[in-house]
Amino acid sequence: MRRATPLTRRRLLTREQCRAADRYAIEQLGLPGVVLMENAGRCAADVIEVCLKARARSRGRIGATAVVCGRGNNGGDGFVIARHLCLRGCQVDIDLLADPRELRGDAAVNHAVAERMGITIRRLDGTKALAAAARRWASCAVVVDSLLGTGFSGEVREPLAGVIGRINGLSGPTIVAIDVPSGLDADTGEAGGIAVRADVTVTFLAAKVGMVKSVAKSYVGRVIVADIGAPLELLARRLGFSGIAE
Repeated sequence: MRRATPLTRRRLLTREQCRAADRYAIEQLGLPGVVLMENAGRCAADVIEVCLKARARSRGRIGATAVVCGRGNNGGDGFVIARHLCLRGCQVDIDLLADPRELRGDAAVNHAVAERMGITIRRLDGTKALAAAARRWASCAVVVDSLLGTGFSGEVREPLAGVIGRINGLSGPTIVAIDVPSGLDADTGEAGGIAVRADVTVTFLAAKVGMVKSVAKSYVGRVIVADIGAPLELLARRLGFSGIAE
């Protein structure tokens, strides 16, 4: 069996390089953003299904999954994840930290699909709703963090900080972060006051430079790089990205 290449020997991307790669894939290669989101969500669902089955071997059943979504594209990935898990017969609910009317673009498209499929979507719209959600999360096998992506920098504010705090307070579920743990700066690896402490991070296209820094280790857990159908090395050559990390 071929050994996996350590993250520090793979290509690493900064926040701006991620944005540039996305723009080039969409605008120059003609890969629609909704296709990239679909690929990302499906690949993440593959990883989550493995986590669910691993836990089922010791507990005798596949437990439930809660997908906690924000209003941006990271939340859109979460809607796709929930749909694919539902299609595979998994029990899955969505908790949304946004007004659905605020959703735009590909995230809005995938929220509408999940809603039409009958997947339960609950609003995290106050302290009572968050407390009720945290009680449900405690009995789940997996909780998926789809709140913030690589675009985040600065300080995490309420109500997001409260949601992250509740996720970090869980002791039973496996915590899976999507692309980057919410609240973690993808460039520096530092938390914006608070960040999700994930057991597994499923990141897309390439790992982010902050993920290999020592300060990030307690947040990212095991990092899995998922292929979303965008040709990384072609994008890197055409956009002039530097080589693998040293």
